[in-house]
Amino acid sequence: MTHTRFAFIKANWHADIVEQALAGFLQLIPADQVDVFDVPGAFEMPLTAQELAKTGKYSAIACAALVVDGGIYRHDFVAQAVVDGLMRAGLDTGVPVLSVSLTPHHFQETAHHMDLYRNHFVTKGREAAQAALMITNTRAQIAETA
Repeated sequence: MTHTRFAFIKANWHADIVEQALAGFLQLIPADQVDVFDVPGAFEMPLTAQELAKTGKYSAIACAALVVDGGIYRHDFVAQAVVDGLMRAGLDTGVPVLSVSLTPHHFQETAHHMDLYRNHFVTKGREAAQAALMITNTRAQIAETA
């Protein structure tokens, strides 16, 4: 494995849930290899990811958010814009940008839903770490064959 520095961006809406993705990520990648950045919400993640990618410091960047229907705006449009922006940031910079951005169909701030999503975000964070490690290794293999 080569480059072993990762960035983790987390949206602060529903921070108690989103924070669990970082906990899962850190189960596989040591904390001293991860720089953590907070943003107000999911919509701010793509630009932050792009700025971090342009530094050249990171093998991969993981972004975590929970986008829920607040009744005021169409959360599915926000989620689509965020995922598209994250993909664009990765394609434009050549640095993998991973999404742990979830948009549940039905989310209620009940104890059951809060616990369900906290636990789910730990799993999703671990999966993002696995993806970050895998893509880093794959890219190193590609570089060796070039």
